[in-house]
Amino acid sequence: MLTARGRATRERIVAAAAELMHERGVAGTSLDDVRAATGTSKSQLYHYFADKAALVGAVIGRQVGQVLQVQQPELDDLGSLAALRRWRDRVVEVNRHTGCVGGCPLGRLAGELVESDPSARADLVAGFGEWREHLAVGLRAMQARGELAGGADPEELALGLLAAAQGGLLLAQTHRSVEPLEAALDLALAGVAVHLVVSGDR
Repeated sequence: MLTARGRATRERIVAAAAELMHERGVAGTSLDDVRAATGTSKSQLYHYFADKAALVGAVIGRQVGQVLQVQQPELDDLGSLAALRRWRDRVVEVNRHTGCVGGCPLGRLAGELVESDPSARADLVAGFGEWREHLAVGLRAMQARGELAGGADPEELALGLLAAAQGGLLLAQTHRSVEPLEAALDLALAGVAVHLVVSGDR
């Protein structure tokens, strides 16, 4: 059990590692880099993390939390098409604010790790799954109220929205423009809209 001071130290290490790995990549970030950035000793670092793989796992967990947090409060209130559009606007605005530099932290980690690190891949699958579930919760709520057709599959629609977001984020980063992200999300939302049974929410 970590003390409050220990938790703060661990969080400081993970935060610094996340920033370095986002800027330089996982392969380009050594434990010595993390130690230098945080002013921690080797023994301190190994007290919290057995090896680099353990630190990467913690970084993935932090990045999942950060990615979900920047989509709030819209991500926790997706019970209508209008709410989904507000979420879409939030995602676009966050990326417009950054100039589309950096891309999605989870997408960047996935691009680097999924073919070489099975443990990290599992963590990323879980992280993307958490994101997808937020979307699915809203869609299931719409279906429970009779606003989304009973034959629609909320999990499949949520996966489509997530895939549109990820593909759009990658192209937005590449082009330094939110236009691809807007197009991808708008098309995904149009795919949700065709299943609506309450015309007034279109």
